[in-house]
Amino acid sequence: MLSNQVQSKISTSASDHICPNCGNKGLEIFYEVRNVPVHSCLMMSSKEEALDFPCGDVVLGFCDKCGFITNVEFDPKWSAYAPNYEDQQSFSPTFNKFAVDLAKKLIDKYDLHNKDLVEIGCSKGDFLLLLCELGNNRGIGIDPSVVPGRVQSEAAERVTFIQEYYSESHAKYVGDFICCRHTLEHIQPTAEFIQTVRNSIGERKNVAFFLEIPDNTRVLQQLAFEDIYYEHCSYFSPGTLARLFRSCGFEVTDLYLEYGEQYLLIEAIPVDTPSSKIHPLEETVADVVADVKYFTENIQQKLEHWKQYLEKMQAEQKKVVVWGSGSKCVAFLTTLDTIDKIEYVVDINPHRHGKFIPGVGKEIMSPEFLKEYQPDTVIVMNAIYCDEIGQMLQKMGVNPEIVAL
Repeated sequence: MLSNQVQSKISTSASDHICPNCGNKGLEIFYEVRNVPVHSCLMMSSKEEALDFPCGDVVLGFCDKCGFITNVEFDPKWSAYAPNYEDQQSFSPTFNKFAVDLAKKLIDKYDLHNKDLVEIGCSKGDFLLLLCELGNNRGIGIDPSVVPGRVQSEAAERVTFIQEYYSESHAKYVGDFICCRHTLEHIQPTAEFIQTVRNSIGERKNVAFFLEIPDNTRVLQQLAFEDIYYEHCSYFSPGTLARLFRSCGFEVTDLYLEYGEQYLLIEAIPVDTPSSKIHPLEETVADVVADVKYFTENIQQKLEHWKQYLEKMQAEQKKVVVWGSGSKCVAFLTTLDTIDKIEYVVDINPHRHGKFIPGVGKEIMSPEFLKEYQPDTVIVMNAIYCDEIGQMLQKMGVNPEIVAL
């Protein structure tokens, strides 16, 4: 079983680490979680394999020049994204509605009809196929974890998947529109990555670039420790992301929040000289400093609250289940060091059922399991799914207390 040590305190002196976002030397360390699994979504075939999974440390450093936050202990050797990396979210009606609405918005805004599209970090291909279905487009998806044929689509014959990490060797794949969703947070040399995309576009100034990542402002302000885990090595606020794009030769055309303000979305076009125009959503580095300070001063209290809650449930012999077996679940259980307080974890994704969570060792159960188990409490890892989960439980005749993390 993992044993973690969590510390939250801004160091008095800057470290020697160089910011991978702007090149500034010296990052202030402010949050540490030791001995956590280096991957959250690689599916393990046995409990023993899951418990023997490699562990690393999360040590967050803050750059006082650009506002970027990164895990200074991150080691890219653990970036083992492969077909058994299971992060597909399209089994949720709530998420699907968001994806369809977003796809329609981008198609209308950029006239993506009969065009060539590229998605960097396409996962299992759901969103790229959706864009190609709705706009009769052609697509190239690049991701080492892609499973061609996993997602059934009438557009499948118009989409080519490349089971590789994106690099300069893929610069020829530009097309008319480039998108990248929930990938940049897994990459530490962030400036190098965005610059590679910019270089691939070259002088084709009509190629728009759309990118979506978690919003770190929410993580800091809401003390969302469950969104801090090893493979998320890079954390962006709106201003930090916009400044990065401008520094790499992009003009930011839109910057906004979606999905319960959990996701940060940016749209940009290549230019020779970006303007100094600041988008209304952008915060200053001083604002990020204030958010980091708030986080460090309050996170321990929130961690203690959840530890006491789980201990109380165990003492009262309550049956507590976690709904959602992905990265939030792994961070929730390992950061609190209370894996033994939860007996079962359920997930809606059928490709996770019967698999074991790395570093945690819990078998992932189908929601149908709850009919028999009849839990007293279901802790939902993402509040945006509470209504959806409540309806599913009600239809199954299961009526627990639903607690949102």
